[in-house]
Amino acid sequence: MAAGLSAYSRLDRLVHRIAFSAPAVQLAAADIEKTAYKARYKSASADRPIFITSLPRAGTTVLLEAFHQLPGMATHLYRDMPFVMAPILWSTISKGFRKPAKMAERAHKDGLQVGYDSPEAFEEILWRTFWPGKYASGQIGIWTESDRNQEGEAFLRDHMRKIIALRCPDQVAQGRYISKNNGNIARLELIVALFPAGEILVPLRRPLDHAASLLKQHLNFLKQHSENDFTRRYMADIGHYEFGALHRPIRFPGLEDLLEGRDERTLDYWLAYWVAAFEHVRTRRDKVRIVPYEALCGDGPTVFRELCGQLGVGDAQAVARAGEIFRRGTDHAVSTDEVDEDLRISSQTLYADLGGDLGV
Repeated sequence: MAAGLSAYSRLDRLVHRIAFSAPAVQLAAADIEKTAYKARYKSASADRPIFITSLPRAGTTVLLEAFHQLPGMATHLYRDMPFVMAPILWSTISKGFRKPAKMAERAHKDGLQVGYDSPEAFEEILWRTFWPGKYASGQIGIWTESDRNQEGEAFLRDHMRKIIALRCPDQVAQGRYISKNNGNIARLELIVALFPAGEILVPLRRPLDHAASLLKQHLNFLKQHSENDFTRRYMADIGHYEFGALHRPIRFPGLEDLLEGRDERTLDYWLAYWVAAFEHVRTRRDKVRIVPYEALCGDGPTVFRELCGQLGVGDAQAVARAGEIFRRGTDHAVSTDEVDEDLRISSQTLYADLGGDLGV
């Protein structure tokens, strides 16, 4: 959700509508940018990106915030809106009328403070532009290696290099792109094929707690979308289909049977969705690094230090400072009285099989 979306002026909203009036507008801006600024990012490398992905509410945002604080890490910021596909061009144009980075609680109402200089997930706009068929129904398809798209891949690599040049102007050649995009959980196979030297981090949260948090946010955004048309439009434009009136589940294998007869306003629905998602992850376990959410909440600085060591990013002092962002989580009692017992057991078995509570 946007930083200070409620503070969008009429002009802000007009520019947003122009930028998202058609994919051709963003692509035209990107073409202009490539012609004018290619020299700025030609030395950047997109060979070793880091992808943070999971179902939402698993700690992906705070993990991105921590990595964002490390020197040489490059990601999208809220300031990249609305011309996300032409970040250098938009940064140049908007420089003269940028708003101050005032912090405010994000729309999830979960205590996380964001501002215009906070990292955010905008990459879905690119995937939707070059793979529109995956969004053709009320659900989102799964990408496999057979979904290679030469034009889309070239654009994605160039885009990563642009973000590196924009965020790391003094160390372009050493910069490393990092993405937080929950939608990438549907693209694990293709991402590995495109970026064999990259890394995919998948935060894993206890299933009942995770499902309860997903349900809470779904109800939250159902309300917001019914009350504010621009909020709904904004989230649709940037491809945030996780919750509310915009909810489009990812079509994980077996999802249809698991969701049959289940209402989106119930815990069982989101627990079934969790099982489908992480069964998909389990069958690709060798392609990802599991990051236990509970470990991040219990001793985030230590887990983050170990993770940075494995990834070869950050020096000791920078990692220690960034690790201070993690706060100890609070356990919330989740009633299981109305939870399908078979579903509960299968989710807990899957969680244990994936390495829940075992550390990084």
